[in-house]
Amino acid sequence: MLRSKQKPKVQDTGFVLFDVYYEDGSRRSNRRVPRTATLEHDVDTAVRQVIEEQDRDIAEKSGRPPLAITKIVRSAD
Repeated sequence: MLRSKQKPKVQDTGFVLFDVYYEDGSRRSNRRVPRTATLEHDVDTAVRQVIEEQDRDIAEKSGRPPLAITKIVRSAD
C-alpha cells in the first residue's frame, strides 16, 4: 500500500502552539511546546517553563536579556 506524502497536521507533530505576550507589549506567535508538557498536572506552569527555557536560549544567542512573560495563550487552530 502506498502512502501519500502529505504535510502532517499540527496535532500530529507532537507539539502544541502558543502565543506569548511580553511586558513590552510584543507578542510571539505559534511558539512550539512539546505535547508532553500539556499532559502535566499543572499545565500552565509546565508550558511556561518550556517557553522560558526557549527564551533564555534565544536571549543567550542574541546577547539580549529575556523579556518577562505577561500572558501565554494557546494559538488558534
